Amino acid sequence: MREVTCAWLVIPTYNEADNVEPIVTAALQHLPAARRVVVVDDGSPDGTGEIADRLAATHDEVDVLHRPRKEGLGPAYVAGFHRALAGGAELVAQMDADFSHDPTDLPRLLGAAAQADLVLGSRYVEGGSVTDWGPGRQAISRWGSAYARAALGLRIRDLTGGFKVYRRRVLEAIYLDSLVAQGYAFQVETTFRAIRAGFEVVEVPIVFRDRRVGQSKMTHAIVLEAALRVPMMRLRGRWPDD
Repeated sequence: MREVTCAWLVIPTYNEADNVEPIVTAALQHLPAARRVVVVDDGSPDGTGEIADRLAATHDEVDVLHRPRKEGLGPAYVAGFHRALAGGAELVAQMDADFSHDPTDLPRLLGAAAQADLVLGSRYVEGGSVTDWGPGRQAISRWGSAYARAALGLRIRDLTGGFKVYRRRVLEAIYLDSLVAQGYAFQVETTFRAIRAGFEVVEVPIVFRDRRVGQSKMTHAIVLEAALRVPMMRLRGRWPDD
């Protein structure tokens, strides 16, 4: 693997006061020496942004992007990706703030980016799994990936996962400002565009765990958006707003 000169990690937050400090601290331990962590906070009323600011004041590698209100996962990631690209990132990773994604997996995903353009932490390839979820929630998650896979004609096993590493050129090519999905359909949309643009995508097995503390951000509206957005992605082509 060639040396990575600059890897950035984007972590979106909303009401993650109990998680933001431990997840950032853990991530810094498993990122390469040349790294930055961007916390994108959507105006959390529980003080998440203030905690992130204190981390940034004591860690030069931490950056905080404050957004005035909750606008959805997709727009938060787009804002964080723009910040990373402007800062010179070669690799841009993304993960949840609630320890559903294990920070110890970061080196494996970043390492896989030496041979691929987009790396997906996958729950549904051999060696991957989901723990702590009941049968109903696991069924919904598997159905979501299967539905997106069938609708878009892709072979990716885990299209809805949010633990990913992009090479810079992928984010520059997929027209970030035209991404339309706000919830978890954002994960499908970015992967679909990367594949349609000809980039190599690989899946690396991970164990996905339920959040440690706090409440899930999954809502019926997010599920409905995904169900409606996914077929539209294929109908509109590579970039929906073109």
